[in-house]
Amino acid sequence: MEREKKNMASPLLEPVPSKRASKLQTLGNIIVTVVGTGVLGLPFAFRIAGWVAGSLGVAVVGLSTYYCMLLLVNCRDKLASEEPLGESNTYGDLGYRSFGTLGRFVTEVIIVVAQCAGSIAYFVFIGQNFHSVFEGQNISMTSFIFMLVPVEIGLAWIGSLSALAPFSIFADVCNVLAMGIVVKEDVQRAFGEGFSFGERTAITSNIGGLPFAAGMAVFCFEGFGMTLALENSMQDRRKFPILLAQTFGGITLVYILFGFCGYMAFGEETRDIVTLNLPRNWSSLSVQVGLCVGLAFTLPIMLHPINEIVEGKLKIIFRNNNDSTGPGNICICISRAIVVVGLAVIASFVPEFGVFASFVGSTLCAMLSFVLPATFHLKLLGSSLPFWRKALDFIVLFSGLFFAIYGTYNTIVGV
Repeated sequence: MEREKKNMASPLLEPVPSKRASKLQTLGNIIVTVVGTGVLGLPFAFRIAGWVAGSLGVAVVGLSTYYCMLLLVNCRDKLASEEPLGESNTYGDLGYRSFGTLGRFVTEVIIVVAQCAGSIAYFVFIGQNFHSVFEGQNISMTSFIFMLVPVEIGLAWIGSLSALAPFSIFADVCNVLAMGIVVKEDVQRAFGEGFSFGERTAITSNIGGLPFAAGMAVFCFEGFGMTLALENSMQDRRKFPILLAQTFGGITLVYILFGFCGYMAFGEETRDIVTLNLPRNWSSLSVQVGLCVGLAFTLPIMLHPINEIVEGKLKIIFRNNNDSTGPGNICICISRAIVVVGLAVIASFVPEFGVFASFVGSTLCAMLSFVLPATFHLKLLGSSLPFWRKALDFIVLFSGLFFAIYGTYNTIVGV
């Protein structure tokens, strides 16, 4: 009976992909899943926290996120060794195996809300930047957001991560080129006439600003809910931890350099989206367009965990339907379209990117990336863990809870 309930709760996507992703494809998917709109808020986070505190904060968050992603993989491997036929393929499955139906419900609610918030941030960023590029054309930010809807619906209908790999690589290229131009502009301004390194804050005296900046840093490491899907889609899953470590090391270093250069360039004038600080010339406009295009192709991957959970519920209704044109798959297409439209509507009401990103990072992302993985790991493997591993998990757990509470308070009352 328990196995039947487990199977009914699985997503309509294949538990084991028929075509697994290569190492290069997995690398592209990891980068696109992790890197998103948050990176452009890092210079602002460095302004709030100071360049030393900001650099250390990004490094700690990157290391902690990597550690907690491995905790999820360890939990899934532990359960698979005990019951191979009932392998847990989703974050919600781990919640169910740890705390039953309540565990699945809480986990899936947090995943859905967090991924929705991240996707909303994508819409807001793209809308704001296109509005800036076409300033004077009397086209509102909301109009640009809704222009994206048909494109995103079409991309959302692509069901497997392997099929999304070409779009992931394209988005990577757009993001790298755009960030390169931003850094070039930053370096020219930072070391230009009138620049004074001593005017840049190393560590802020405003203690309340540290959680705000940390929330931005956590938000930068997006896509935590995709951990098991990424690992499961790789051809040689044994190499996933090494590939993940190498990728996270590179991403963290790039984040630190990007935040540092942005803050050095614009100082106390740094805005919550650094591209809005750039002068209106062809290179700056190409930065904004390139990032918008890259993020537009990244959004379907952000939507994947949401669709995975929704489709898991649909399978309860269409459990025996395997026809690609049957009612079950028609419902999948409709549900994915509804998700895109709903998020676009909500995004049209978000007033400010920076505060929204910090709030999401401080609450939902902290719970998803730190609190839940440590809790599941202690529940499922606690009896076999050495003392230092238990202590480390408890440190991550309580630090995540404290950060979520304190960071939320600071975001609400203002820095």
